[in-house]
Amino acid sequence: MLNKIDKRRRAHLFRSRLLRAMEQTGTSQSALARRTGVDRSTISQLTTDDGARLPNAHIAASCASALGVSADWLLGLSERPESAADLLSTSLSLTAAPRALVDEQIFGWHQEAAGYKIRHVPAGLPDMLKTRAILEWEYAPHLGRTTEQAINASQDRLDWMRNSASDYEIAFPLHELHSFASGEGYYNGLSPGLRRSQLDHLRSLTEQLYPRLRLYLFDARRVYSAPVTIFGPRLAVIYLGRNYVSFRDTERVQAITTHFDHLVREATVGARSTTAHLSELTALAQ
Repeated sequence: MLNKIDKRRRAHLFRSRLLRAMEQTGTSQSALARRTGVDRSTISQLTTDDGARLPNAHIAASCASALGVSADWLLGLSERPESAADLLSTSLSLTAAPRALVDEQIFGWHQEAAGYKIRHVPAGLPDMLKTRAILEWEYAPHLGRTTEQAINASQDRLDWMRNSASDYEIAFPLHELHSFASGEGYYNGLSPGLRRSQLDHLRSLTEQLYPRLRLYLFDARRVYSAPVTIFGPRLAVIYLGRNYVSFRDTERVQAITTHFDHLVREATVGARSTTAHLSELTALAQ
């Protein structure tokens, strides 16, 4: 919350910010007068008067619109110069989500968040933790004859994500892992050998990478989550299927982070118990 300031100080702040915006946009007093429909003498007074003069709401809004900034920023009511529309467009975006191993957008977000904790609720088994055989089984219908090339092209990115400086917390529905081990539902038709190998691989990774990789299993009958990834403190992304909805404003990123932390607190199987649970599930992969 901004501190209250007196009229003289606010006038000084308005004048300095107006001049800054004019300089950054290369706008002269005459040009600003033409764009706002205000007399040039009025613009001159606003930029040179050392007194406590403040413009009326119409002039402040016209100047802000002409210079591409917000009236709140000019008047010292906000520290963000962007307009409300610009703030919304940068804080929330919708981008295509191609059915690919590691598309450019996802990999870019991982690189941007390098060094930060990444929290992830996957739509299925996390790609970065899958064996090559499972990747081939899952992506063949989508990539067709290019499956081999796509996996080869994505392998470096998957390795980069595994070996990055980021810590990973992954919250996963308990029933999804049981369905995989049993070859049920989505995983129907997947051979027992591939399922056992994947469970062994997953157990090995959780042992080797703990505590940098922490896997939590939650009961979806008690708590629920859509697929979501939180890339550090500045970006949260929800996966819709054909699109990603991404948020960059602090309030929403914190709210989604709080949601993830709730999944962790409510986890039926905590990170320290995951490897033992995976060993038990291997017996189901028959």
